Amino acid sequence: ARLELPRVAISSVGNRTFIQNFREICNRLNRDPNHVLRFLSRELATAGTLSETYAVFQGRFLADGIQRLLGRYLADFVTCPVCKRPDTKIEKHGRFFFMSCEACGARSPVRAV
Repeated sequence: ARLELPRVAISSVGNRTFIQNFREICNRLNRDPNHVLRFLSRELATAGTLSETYAVFQGRFLADGIQRLLGRYLADFVTCPVCKRPDTKIEKHGRFFFMSCEACGARSPVRAV
């Protein structure tokens, strides 16, 4: 069961890029919006902030680039490396983060964002 990422809905105002459906994307990924925001901010090398439903990044970015990054986030932080299912959650143990798969029970270390 592959997880389908929603298409990123973005708009740019001045030098800022808004991801309109940010919460929906985070809900679909079953991830904390702050975790996704930190990942995208680091990958885009810019500041990002969270509002009710959307995320704002300093700078102008294309939907394709953000979609590609979300695909990488899905691969690195959502998809179980053992059974390839998206039924995972990220847990912190001490200073380390692990992805626990609810489908196969595997625990895999993940890098911090």
